[in-house]
Amino acid sequence: MQVTIKKAEQLKTKPDENKLGFGTIFTDHMFNMDYSIEKGWYDPRIEPYAPLVMDPSTMVLHYGQGVFEGLKAYRNPKGGIQLFRPRENFKRLNHSNHKLCIPEIDEDFLLDSLKQLVTVEKDWVPSAPGTSLYIRPTVIATDPFLGVRASHTYRYFVILSPVGAYYAEGFNPVKILVTKDHVRAVRGGVGDTKTMGNYAASLYAGEEAHKAGYTQVLWLDGVELKYIEEVGAMNIFFVIDDELITPALSGSILPGITRDSVLALGRSWGLKVSEKRITIDEVVNAHASGHLKEIFGSGTAAVISPVGELKYGDTVLRVADGQVGPLAHKLFETIQNIQYGLAEGPQGWIETV
Repeated sequence: MQVTIKKAEQLKTKPDENKLGFGTIFTDHMFNMDYSIEKGWYDPRIEPYAPLVMDPSTMVLHYGQGVFEGLKAYRNPKGGIQLFRPRENFKRLNHSNHKLCIPEIDEDFLLDSLKQLVTVEKDWVPSAPGTSLYIRPTVIATDPFLGVRASHTYRYFVILSPVGAYYAEGFNPVKILVTKDHVRAVRGGVGDTKTMGNYAASLYAGEEAHKAGYTQVLWLDGVELKYIEEVGAMNIFFVIDDELITPALSGSILPGITRDSVLALGRSWGLKVSEKRITIDEVVNAHASGHLKEIFGSGTAAVISPVGELKYGDTVLRVADGQVGPLAHKLFETIQNIQYGLAEGPQGWIETV
């Protein structure tokens, strides 16, 4: 398919790169493409950023049949632009599409069309330290129909947003609240997909955590409420003695690309790395015995987020004296250096635009 390009007649004023928040500013253009049973995916186009016009009965509004991804473009020291492991994002997008009965999209075309969009918006990729261009590919069901079935039509679109740090704390330890009153997902559902409902299911517990002074919620499994799964916006890691541990993918945990990168780097450094089921009681006991060295999260938005405090019921675990642990720091520096072109990463991790 050939991508058509329609340039915006009036361009927006670029923001101050040193005052970027997260997800509040959007670029001049977006990518759109449609699907119908008769045509398949068709009419790929880059056009001015604009509201989507939808019938009030559009299916995504009523039944939540939609998926999305999140990745970033980075400015390297030579002024070029590069993407970090984008093929993995599009592979995961198609996994989500499959689980939500949405037609899959050719992954080579997705990457090529994204590069075209970022090229059009190259002046929006910031160069200030710690900044990047956040990329949000999304697919929504567009049939105007009230009835529980898979849609026959879809819209794929991509929007771009120049961003700074995801957490106001920046690369500093955050406080996490473990909840036993709420669950986000169960095995056999769609907890391993980036679909809207997963995030809606996390809002209530997240608001309760914020009111209590915590940044995020750590979810336990939805059946026994004892096995650790993930944090609302990131996967979770524990360093117990000399072992780096993260919960095994069980069908209710999002397979994070940064998570996979952490595992790959840890193994390449000769660390003892484990993906396994781990209970919250094991973590509490490891802390009590002095064996819990670090906790940190991983995700596209924050990259690595150290955890300085974990609260479970009446038990408060202060981790690494509330400071950034050495492994979290090393991983953050390494991954960021690869993303920004300051260091070589494993083969295939970087795509230039």
